[in-house]
Amino acid sequence: MEALSESTPPSEAFSLEGRVAVVTGAASGIGRATAVVLAGAGARVVLGDVDDAGLAAVAEQITGAGGTASARATDVTRRADVDALVDQGVAEHGRLDIMANVAGIASRNLVVDITDEQLDAVMAVNLKGVLYGCQAAMRVMVPQGTGGSIVNIASGIIDQTAPTYGPYAMTKAAVTILTKTLASEAGQHGIRVNAVAPGTILTDFSLPNFTDEDGRVDEQRKAAFTRTASQYAKLGRIGTGADVAWSILYLVSDAASFVTGQTMRPNGGTAMP
Repeated sequence: MEALSESTPPSEAFSLEGRVAVVTGAASGIGRATAVVLAGAGARVVLGDVDDAGLAAVAEQITGAGGTASARATDVTRRADVDALVDQGVAEHGRLDIMANVAGIASRNLVVDITDEQLDAVMAVNLKGVLYGCQAAMRVMVPQGTGGSIVNIASGIIDQTAPTYGPYAMTKAAVTILTKTLASEAGQHGIRVNAVAPGTILTDFSLPNFTDEDGRVDEQRKAAFTRTASQYAKLGRIGTGADVAWSILYLVSDAASFVTGQTMRPNGGTAMP
């Protein structure tokens, strides 16, 4: 990709017209926001998640707004599922330009109490799932010969440790190393690979912090959670899925044509490494 000049119109630098994007974890939260933002920038998006109903709703939202979207039930712990998701994008649109590996889960336990089952479950989604996405994308992007962009979701926990989040933190730290390693390998093909490490984001991922045993939201606990997160952020508010999605748009657009192997931190200033 050639360097942009200062006279390049911003609308052109950030446009994704004609490009094809695959997004995992697209049924809710950061994945949903990313799919909507990329589609709004002109990308044709292919959505993957284990939540069929959520996928259908996001695809309908995008197509209802005039965008192009399709969906496929995808369990990122299965290599074949991730390969099939990417293959669907190529079959439908003839190419792949953007791979956003967003799907992730958390598991809470003291380090001394971590079980094999907990560790394996988090590793399967947060690390193996990202690896499978990177591999599937590379197998398409390299022979295309037109470059591409891969974005992996890490977490602000790589900068500030949190008790009971050991397995989650380990996998997210590993994602940043995977990102740097692949960036060093993919650059010769014009493929850029970056990570995003969000701060505290108010999405369904946050629900365990303020729901009761029946899964109902406790509004007082939600307000307290939001207030505490806002106090930690130097900008004085909690993050949203859209905050992360706009960062991802930058990374996959031509505006970031000279950015690879980096970890962007949309965190409101909670960490400044």
